[in-house]
Amino acid sequence: MPGTSATLDAEWSILLAACSEIPRPEKTDHMRLLLRQPVRWKFLLDLAERHGAQPLLYQALVAVEGAIPAGQIPGIEQRYQINLHKALLLARELIRIVDHLSELGIDVMAYKGLAVAEVIYGDIALRQAGDIDVLIRPQDFARARDAARELGYVPQWPLSAAEERAYLKSGYECTFDGPAGRNLLELQWAIQPRFYSVDFDVNELFQRAVSVPISGHPMKTPSSEDLLLVLSMHAAKHVWGRLVWLCDIARIMVLPALDWNWIGSQAKALGIVRIVRVAMLLANRLLGAAIPAAARVAFPEDSAAPALAEEVQSHIVS
Repeated sequence: MPGTSATLDAEWSILLAACSEIPRPEKTDHMRLLLRQPVRWKFLLDLAERHGAQPLLYQALVAVEGAIPAGQIPGIEQRYQINLHKALLLARELIRIVDHLSELGIDVMAYKGLAVAEVIYGDIALRQAGDIDVLIRPQDFARARDAARELGYVPQWPLSAAEERAYLKSGYECTFDGPAGRNLLELQWAIQPRFYSVDFDVNELFQRAVSVPISGHPMKTPSSEDLLLVLSMHAAKHVWGRLVWLCDIARIMVLPALDWNWIGSQAKALGIVRIVRVAMLLANRLLGAAIPAAARVAFPEDSAAPALAEEVQSHIVS
């Protein structure tokens, strides 16, 4: 990636500190120190939105409210409230969709987005709201698509029967516009398009699924071990371009009961050992997330990974 720069502006430094995994007292002191320098507040808030980290920035700023110019507080609060309202709207729609599919006997899993917010952050308000992602088995797609239509969702790409059969083999998702906006629902039957050649077995993901309450409504979601692999692959697909993806990975890494032996063997079987290794290195370097000893055993030193992580880090910063 020629031409990238690792220059850390004040705003980027503040955002990294807000998202970091360092202990809270140390984080608070660090935030206060960083906020003594001139801050372009609109740029900082826009940067946080771009990286999907607006709620985490808000949480960190609330802890140091006295260090923020009074005139900036209403704008910071407003952005947080907008995200909260969107998260609640998406939660309502997710519950409506999952309930309707379940009533029809379609196995469905809440995936990414709100489910990640609950599993990792324990609060849907602490992860920036995007869209609704649900995972189904490939053989259930036609019924799930029709069920989504019954709820007012319209596929963005109308396909003939022959096109749909071909797309189910090569693609992985269908995007729907809904009553509350465009691109609101992503119905997925695979983790990645086929050309990525990373063959996550959806049936096995369902077998290992756990239950998580989303707005008090229990629903299936991938296990934490599967989630680490899936989110690492998703971040790699987008060249780790948004900080929130590393925030997610950083928080999963420190979960106490992870089966790192299984994660390592599964990553090897999928051919994504280096991808997971780079993701963990980035979470460590940018966010201060400790790589557990068991993870270091499961993902041994790789001479290429540090150089790749350094290159990607420059790309993210720039």
